Amino acid sequence: MIQFDVLTGRVEENLAIVSAYLEKMAAQGVQLAVLPEMFTCSFDNENLNRHAQTTHDVITWLSGFAKDNRMALAGSLPVADSAGIYNTMVVIDTDGSVAGNYQKIHLFRLTRENDYYAPGNRIDTVQTGLGPVGLMICYDIRFPELSRSLYLKGAQILLVSAQWPTPRVHHWQSLLTARAIENQLFVIASNRTGADSSLEFPGSSVIIDPFGDILADAGKEAGHATAAIDLNRVETARNMIPCRTDRRSDIYG
Repeated sequence: MIQFDVLTGRVEENLAIVSAYLEKMAAQGVQLAVLPEMFTCSFDNENLNRHAQTTHDVITWLSGFAKDNRMALAGSLPVADSAGIYNTMVVIDTDGSVAGNYQKIHLFRLTRENDYYAPGNRIDTVQTGLGPVGLMICYDIRFPELSRSLYLKGAQILLVSAQWPTPRVHHWQSLLTARAIENQLFVIASNRTGADSSLEFPGSSVIIDPFGDILADAGKEAGHATAAIDLNRVETARNMIPCRTDRRSDIYG
């Protein structure tokens, strides 16, 4: 995962930062990289229409990089359609194709996200060459129903893009660990660093295994961190403690 201070409204500078980190990770043989929430422009809400117009070119560039380096990429950025602008997490597979996307369904009212973005209305597991992944964006991790739905749809990895603030970093760590343990899957979560006009951000991007063990923690500063994951670990966890078999869907759905 990559974490950095996402500069508000400064798309070219943010992409230069992303490019530098991706080049380093490609040299290390990384096969999957996750970027923070709204990594192109941050929440420059007054200029969203202009930023959304750059998204197609950004995805084209990322697709080329993914194909050239056999690296899957995921991160959130603004995507517009006739109904509005969505905070959208896009997954690009190792062959450069867009494997899927997810429009954020839980909009954070405390920062008026719901005033600027349209809410998504669907979820699904994205099939990639590295395995089935579920997608979540920031505030989503407070809703265990979403991660459980993705688990039931076959996800073995949850990818999370976020701009989660420092005052609630303990919640960030606890909720991500809970999502990994309760669904017996990997969580790869990228959070921003730095500050904007009103909030500070702690980084603390993590990779967590299906038993809740933290395999990598990027700390507080801008940078990246990696870990090797083995999806056989998912099957091991689910066989050891057969939660899915023992679920009482007849009672609680």
